Amino acid sequence: MAGSSVPPRLQSLLAAAEPISSSFAAAHRRLYLVGGSVRDALVGDVDLDGIDLDLTTDARPEEILALLRGVADQIWEQGRSFGTIGARVNGRAFEITTHRAEVYRSDSRKPTVTYGDDVEVDLSRRDFTINAMALDLESLRLVDPFGGAVDLAQRRLATPLDPEVSFGDDPLRMLRAARFIARFDLVADESLVQAARELAPRLEIVSSERIRDELDKMLMVEVPSVALWFVVRTGLSSQFLPELDALALEQDPIHRHKDVLAHTLAVVDKTSADRLLRLSALFHDVGKPKTRAFGPDGVSFHHHEVVGARMTKARMGELRYSTDDVDTVSRLVELHLRFHTYKMGWTDRAVRRYVRDAGEHLARLNELTRCDCTTRNAKRALELGARMDELEARIADLSAREELDAMRPELDGEAVMARLGIQPGRAVGEALGFLLDLRLDEGLLGADEAGRRLDEWWSARKSSA
Repeated sequence: MAGSSVPPRLQSLLAAAEPISSSFAAAHRRLYLVGGSVRDALVGDVDLDGIDLDLTTDARPEEILALLRGVADQIWEQGRSFGTIGARVNGRAFEITTHRAEVYRSDSRKPTVTYGDDVEVDLSRRDFTINAMALDLESLRLVDPFGGAVDLAQRRLATPLDPEVSFGDDPLRMLRAARFIARFDLVADESLVQAARELAPRLEIVSSERIRDELDKMLMVEVPSVALWFVVRTGLSSQFLPELDALALEQDPIHRHKDVLAHTLAVVDKTSADRLLRLSALFHDVGKPKTRAFGPDGVSFHHHEVVGARMTKARMGELRYSTDDVDTVSRLVELHLRFHTYKMGWTDRAVRRYVRDAGEHLARLNELTRCDCTTRNAKRALELGARMDELEARIADLSAREELDAMRPELDGEAVMARLGIQPGRAVGEALGFLLDLRLDEGLLGADEAGRRLDEWWSARKSSA
């Protein structure tokens, strides 16, 4: 068994695990700290305070439960069928898993779990060498049979076994490879890259929910484009996000403007680490391939934001995103070009509608708009930035005067029914719609004036009925 001195940063984790390790040692069971906490302790720039800890043991799930009773403040068994028992001890969460090997059947989305007694066999079934290290909590030795510490130091991404075996065990690891390459600035072994290309179709057996969660994690690394380029160049993206592949086209083959994919990934990198904002950046131009047209003035993508919003809804639905996530991202995609008409001059009415349509996502929309400018033309970039500065100043000014954040009709439903003498129904909704349009067009008028206008509208409506 390979081993070395315990890295100093791991010492902070030993005290947290001590109640559990003492219980297992008394029962003559081996217990190891494993996975990301060991890796991150070696990296040296990751905050380990309060993180959940993964442990592996030769004890079976029933025995794990027995050893945790009297030690843990809370125990949960949702992962028991996979050999995992969860526990909370002194405020920190642990997951303790029996040594295992799990292999996907070619026609199954779920792993077949078998238990083992050898930690090195368990480590061999881990995804990458940098994650295939364990700390023996009894001997305090680092178990590193596949050279993960060296690979981490040399910025190399490799698998413990042949990559075809590792990816065959769990095809999602191919997407995890993209994330680790980006997160730790690693270079993947050529055999790993080739295996990802060849096995990309195996992603079809992985659930949409797992792929969605991995995409979210991928987007939250410091430079997401590194991960996204990997999934495109290996063909992985064609299995779960084919819209990304379609963006690899030249905007204008005659003038050789940069392709839409390169632009898209640059926009993703520019956005702040906000999951929904980065998803919006990823999808914002997906409608361009379907709307591309050539004319005397070159290439155009008319209404690509509308087409893109529909495509975004469909793809995010396939990936099982929540309804709220789908609504937010597709709305931002639909609105991301609205700002560009500002150069024609906007009335206060137009500014109010922009704020109303963006709703609670106004800040995200403004940031997406700013980040969408990736031009190398410094003068144009300055002009776009200045116009957005001006728009945001006008929004702030109108907000101070008109409470734009709470934009709604000046009379509520109860007041409308009382004033017009009507009961709940369609007419109330129409009246409220009229009052909201009035608010957007003219700002705050006061309840009396809004009521007078409502009376005029109601009288005209009845006359034309």
